Amino acid sequence: MSTIAAIATPPATGGVGMIRISGGNAIEIAAKVFRPAGDRKVTEMQGYTACYGGIYGGEQKLDDGVLLVYRAPHSYTGENVAEITCHGGILITRRVLRACLEAGARMAEAGEFTRRALLAGKMTLTQAEAVADMISSKSDQYLRCAAAQIDGALYRKITEIKQTITDIAVQIAAWIDYPDETLDSFETSSQLGQLTDCRLKLKLLIEGYDIGQALRDGVSVAIVGKPNVGKSTLMNLMVGCERSIVTDMEGTTRDIVEENVMLGGMLLKIADCAGIRETDNPVERIGVIKMENRLEQSQLVFAVFDYSRPLEQDDFRLIEKLKGKRVLCIINKSDLEHKLDMAYLATRFGKVIEISANDRSSLKKLDEAAAKLMNPESLDISAGFIANERQREAAVRAGEYIDKAAEGMTRGVTLDATGVMLESALDCLMELTGERVSDEVIDQVFKRFCVGK
Repeated sequence: MSTIAAIATPPATGGVGMIRISGGNAIEIAAKVFRPAGDRKVTEMQGYTACYGGIYGGEQKLDDGVLLVYRAPHSYTGENVAEITCHGGILITRRVLRACLEAGARMAEAGEFTRRALLAGKMTLTQAEAVADMISSKSDQYLRCAAAQIDGALYRKITEIKQTITDIAVQIAAWIDYPDETLDSFETSSQLGQLTDCRLKLKLLIEGYDIGQALRDGVSVAIVGKPNVGKSTLMNLMVGCERSIVTDMEGTTRDIVEENVMLGGMLLKIADCAGIRETDNPVERIGVIKMENRLEQSQLVFAVFDYSRPLEQDDFRLIEKLKGKRVLCIINKSDLEHKLDMAYLATRFGKVIEISANDRSSLKKLDEAAAKLMNPESLDISAGFIANERQREAAVRAGEYIDKAAEGMTRGVTLDATGVMLESALDCLMELTGERVSDEVIDQVFKRFCVGK
């Protein structure tokens, strides 16, 4: 396998930059580029050692830096690995990379270092996917989830399910192939209980997928309400600056204003929408239509009502549109005179929160309410979680085959047919973990990676 090299740090100005080299000739290539201070030789360096020296492109000195050496198989990729750390900066790191390529390495493809780790058995496919998730994490919660995945949480959970199904499949195969040497009849009650347990474990993993997606990609949130209830002021409160225009004139917000904020321990993709009301203004009407479309697409809705104004026809229209949606009912302008029917809103939405969007202290109430509503803590990090659509689809198919196997046992279907269903379930689970997966699937996984990883 050829020796590869790439810049492993972001393409930007910084304190340090790092070029990673991996492959059978990694140490020899590093020796052509890096000259240690003193009498040390790069080719004689032991694994997990470092040295200071000069970095060269031919006979031209490019920089001073540090070389780290990892000897196979005790490295990230399982191969010989050399990492050259130089001063940070786009130009200098590119020059050092070019020197490595001229010394005999080839440019690494996206995710190729991690792909080599996978092929060397240093990690499973689910762990490799978790590496990409950790790099792209946008919240503390999802970062912890990705770290648990790298530690093998999902792989262990799937392996546990696989082992149970394998044991049942082996028992069925033994009864079919050697009926004279096993039990006179095959008792299915115990096996049914085990399959039910496997199905429940898969169901819980699949149900956690939406929460995992929300933690990774963010929750789409629409701020809605009638004009002048303080939607834009609420938006500015969460963003921390004047992102939306605020005036006393109704219909100020015509188009959707979007921003990402951290609230309740999760990334929220906030959209400040036009106020809901009947209007003859064609421009404002377009804004209302956009609001209604965004309302349908949102995973969470912040429904804002005015503490100082009684419920009106536009409020009731909005309440009807919110049926079946996950809603946080926000009563704004709590510092003004009370005229709102709070009891009615509590009946329709359950818990409501009272705030003044002009008061920074209200942000804590919003944070606590959003956390309770989304409940990211319900995702059991230690048990692993379904992190992407590829994994979810494999888990769903495995569950369907388990259901068919259990149904067959209940109805007295021949055991060989039941065995086929269990084998199909195992195929799906091994596809999930990467133990039985096509090169095309692996290619798709590593398209998410940056070149240096």
